[in-house]
Amino acid sequence: MKSGYVTLLGRPNVGKSTLMNRIIGQKVAITSDKPQTTRNRIQTVYTDERGQIVFLDTPGMQKARNRLGEYMIDVTNHSIADADVILWVVEASGFIGGGDRSIASQLRNVNKPVVIVINKADILQDKKELLPIIAKFNDLLPGCEIVPISAEKGSNCDELLNVIFSFMPEGPMYFDEDTVTDQPVKQIAAEMIREKALRFISEEIPHGVAVMIDRFEWRDDGIYDVDATIVCEKESHKGIIIGKGGSMLKRVATAARIDIEELTGEKVNLKIWVKVRENWRDSNIQLKNFGYESRNII
Repeated sequence: MKSGYVTLLGRPNVGKSTLMNRIIGQKVAITSDKPQTTRNRIQTVYTDERGQIVFLDTPGMQKARNRLGEYMIDVTNHSIADADVILWVVEASGFIGGGDRSIASQLRNVNKPVVIVINKADILQDKKELLPIIAKFNDLLPGCEIVPISAEKGSNCDELLNVIFSFMPEGPMYFDEDTVTDQPVKQIAAEMIREKALRFISEEIPHGVAVMIDRFEWRDDGIYDVDATIVCEKESHKGIIIGKGGSMLKRVATAARIDIEELTGEKVNLKIWVKVRENWRDSNIQLKNFGYESRNII
């Protein structure tokens, strides 16, 4: 039996959460095309006859602009320290910017196996285009295994699992074989609501949005009552989130309800309110209320 922890690192929007969801076969981590989608460390479990991999999805690595950003960096650093293997997820664009160079510099000082995962390889017209991209990352971080994949389509993810297991130490199963995540359902539901806000609401506002689940109760008639609050930073943002006649909030709630019903396998009665908490991303008290504090990092 092999078992261990695998941390996913990378710049924002390279597909870390999509890859993790693909491997475990279930949507646990939210995804969007906006930075700062992942804020907390998300832990999921993959088990097969070879053993067990506990994946740690982390926020995209970038400079902190507020205390929430500092917390996200702390999450990533803790996850690097806890890992047996690190997956550095990059894009198959061939461009290596300052963010990738900074990550490579940090990983050179980590005494752990690093696998470079070149995601979105399906965008390349010819597989030969991969060769110079592989060479560039090999020069940047020599001696690492490099695996091209498509997380969205699932291409070559089986080979990636083979490589990960080749580096896994022998050890016990940390979770039951049926476990997919140790995240509470309420937390996943809150993230699903935030995902819809990221998807539907204009560019800048979602970065200042947090979601709290105020009630998550099972009814005798087979329905979950879910009450949630979307917190934003400005009164003007509140109006945009609600939309004309409540149209935007209804759009967010309808899409989120479908995901939560799929998650729970039951009907869901979802109600969402919107509140303003100015500059909450720089407030230690508010960050604590939303679960963004370092002592919560497992």
